[in-house]
Amino acid sequence: MTNAFLSLSYLLASILFVFSIRGLASPETARRGNVLGMIGMGIAILATLLSPAVEEIWWVLGAIALGGIIGVYSALKVKMTSLPQMIAAFNGLGGLSAVFISLAEIISGGQTWIESSLGLLIGAIAFSGSAIAFAKLQGLIKAKAIVFTGQQLLNLLLGLGTIGLTIAFCLTGDVKLFYALTAVSILLGFLLVLPIGGADMPVVISVLNAYSGWAAVGIGFSLHNVLLIIVGAIVGASGAILSYIMTKAMNRSLMSVMLGGFGAETKTSGNSNDEDKIAKSGNPTDAAFIMENANKVIIVPGYGMAVAQAQHILKEMADDLMKDGVEVKFAIHPVAGRMPGHMNVLLAEANVPYEQVFELEEINREFATADVAYVIGANDVTNPLAKNDPDSPIYGMPVLDVEKAKTVFFVKRSLNSGYSGVDNPLFYADNTIMLYGDAKKITEEIVGALEQK
Repeated sequence: MTNAFLSLSYLLASILFVFSIRGLASPETARRGNVLGMIGMGIAILATLLSPAVEEIWWVLGAIALGGIIGVYSALKVKMTSLPQMIAAFNGLGGLSAVFISLAEIISGGQTWIESSLGLLIGAIAFSGSAIAFAKLQGLIKAKAIVFTGQQLLNLLLGLGTIGLTIAFCLTGDVKLFYALTAVSILLGFLLVLPIGGADMPVVISVLNAYSGWAAVGIGFSLHNVLLIIVGAIVGASGAILSYIMTKAMNRSLMSVMLGGFGAETKTSGNSNDEDKIAKSGNPTDAAFIMENANKVIIVPGYGMAVAQAQHILKEMADDLMKDGVEVKFAIHPVAGRMPGHMNVLLAEANVPYEQVFELEEINREFATADVAYVIGANDVTNPLAKNDPDSPIYGMPVLDVEKAKTVFFVKRSLNSGYSGVDNPLFYADNTIMLYGDAKKITEEIVGALEQK
């Protein structure tokens, strides 16, 4: 294969990747975006295999087959609730691949010292940071922020150490310095994510995704591979933009995220009077009666809905209510669940019409005109402490104004706090009725009551 044909193939693949990202911006075009991305990757792989630079083709094919088997198995076996963990793991694997390629390039005598150093530095941080994110999301370690005295100073010293080692290696070419850079970068990645609390994990995943993209750029320059540079830049830029959108939605500082210093709960807040309050509880039959006699019902899905796999029965409940002439809408918070778009994917899987699903900015004003807000498994994204308690770790994060609805039904197993560890005083509000139990079972009972009339 000529270099011209290889470059043309890489250009076509890159164009398809751009259109793929474009398609993923909307649920309506997401499937097409995925298909375009797969076609682009297929072209890129085939062109690379036909390149004269590939000598041990059977080893390459074996690696591709192994990766394909792991990917297919993950797609079939991993539950929707575990997608954030899987994404964190894949981000980490992308970073780890950058580390190995950088090491191989230097060990083999490559002279792209600056590019290899940058690829290794960013890739190592993406790998170890993703490992911590995976462990927190999977429950292997505590989701809350893990902090210790002098942590920020240690991070600063490690950051300066990576810069110093990079400069020293590029000046001397001493491979031992490159190994030291690898170790320090991995340690820095661990320490950057440890102090980030569970409520901010969606942002962390997005940032680490950007890291893995920029690592690919460094490797692309190191290997003189145009496609890696282009694709890495696309992933890095889109990840950075998404990170900005996420931090804006949570009223956070993007710089704080990049430096690993935010997310640590500075002070535990809560209402001391909550211990003296009683949360009113109801039953699915009463909830069905109130909702079928309402004019407008707004459904707020959260991680609890994902855990219970209640999206299909929730769609059935919405259909039954609309048959009775009730206006039904779905309200999605940007960080509901454990990753951006988590709830949108679940609702799309249940065939909820796109025109019924609204983002926070579009629907927040409508809660004041809603007869019922049906909150199924959500917590932090509805917590009013984000608006009125400066001491709360989630203060400043835009939340859904569900408390403005005439009646608020909270479907939860208990009064336990959300992923951020912050109590929700809305549980004790006069217009709130708790529906204790599994989200799917409660909704099934509501549907049964609606269909028995």
